[in-house]
Amino acid sequence: MADPRVVLTGLTMGESVRWHEGRLWFCDWGAGSVIRVDGGSPTVVAQFRGLPCCIDWLPDGSLLTLDGPAARLLRDGAFYADLSDIDGAHPWNDIATDSRGNAFVNNIGYDFPAGAPAPGLIAVVTPDGKARQVADDLLFPNGMAITADDRTLIVAESHGARLTAYDLAPDGTLSNRRVWADLPGDAPDGIAIDATGAVWYASVPGRHCRRIREGGEVLDTVALPDGAFDCAITDDQQTLYAVTADFTDPQAMFTGQTGRLFEIPRNCR
Repeated sequence: MADPRVVLTGLTMGESVRWHEGRLWFCDWGAGSVIRVDGGSPTVVAQFRGLPCCIDWLPDGSLLTLDGPAARLLRDGAFYADLSDIDGAHPWNDIATDSRGNAFVNNIGYDFPAGAPAPGLIAVVTPDGKARQVADDLLFPNGMAITADDRTLIVAESHGARLTAYDLAPDGTLSNRRVWADLPGDAPDGIAIDATGAVWYASVPGRHCRRIREGGEVLDTVALPDGAFDCAITDDQQTLYAVTADFTDPQAMFTGQTGRLFEIPRNCR
């Protein structure tokens, strides 16, 4: 595996890295931007007053943006779903869509970084724009991903040091909660599933991205100079992308410009 190469610098706080239709997308939380990278050059495709905590796409190509502090989901920039009836007091965090048009969103359950940790939850927004809670008692739910067959949702529990999996029904119901992988001493953030079914996860305190199989076997580790917040793998599995930032001052993460985007060429095994 080649050494990580810096693609972009000066980000406030990069998150929600996605590989979509041959291009890389991510959010810069502090700048309120959704960014697409074309040939190494960034293009701001959307700007928000609220934090664009996470993005994903519906099967028809519509871009969903989770405005976490406002507890709402936007579709191509227009209002799509209200999440405030489920939890309007705490930040909504991550999003993952399936091929049926269900959008899963999670809420960390407390005021980060100042509040005392408390359990979070997952909600589903169905294609009719209606939201309902489908899981609870998660220890800082963070990155989420859905397997290619739409049968399993995997969520990173950052404070639980594990990846947790659920069976996924066509109507968005989650069941059969189980530990997909224990990650003792680590704190998984953003995740991505590769073509073999292994999971890449980014770790802020670990300053790395790591690829694991179900059960926890470590397949690859990429060391990074700062905290790793999220990652994505290209369709051909040859390049991993990761966003990092200095995490030593939680407040400064939203005001400084220490964030970077890295490209890591690799051969998937």
